[in-house]
Amino acid sequence: QVQLVESGGGLVQAGGSLRLSCAASGRTFSGRAMAWFRQAPGKEREFVAAISGTGYSTYVADSVKGRFTISRDNAKNTVYLRMNSLKPEDTAQYYCAAGSGSSFYVNSNTYDYWGQGTQVTVSS
Repeated sequence: QVQLVESGGGLVQAGGSLRLSCAASGRTFSGRAMAWFRQAPGKEREFVAAISGTGYSTYVADSVKGRFTISRDNAKNTVYLRMNSLKPEDTAQYYCAAGSGSSFYVNSNTYDYWGQGTQVTVSS
């Protein structure tokens, strides 16, 4: 089992920044791909960003490209999502997810473990 706890969400004005953290505990973290997803009210959960188990490869959705950055610190068992130039449409519950292998995917069904989420609200 892998336990994931997100933090860092909150209320921010448009154009502002936040950094989300996801702390993992339990089974091996460093070899697992990690990802961030988000879900706004009335919408389906959508992929935001992912990072490979080594941290050498990352991928972000087109909707956040150039504004969001994913990173990880395997020594701290933590993955981060740096969000800059936030927009009202970024408002959502943000979830951290862990895969079973090192490669990442955009499909949420490929991730085995999920956190409870952290709310991000961007005011206009």
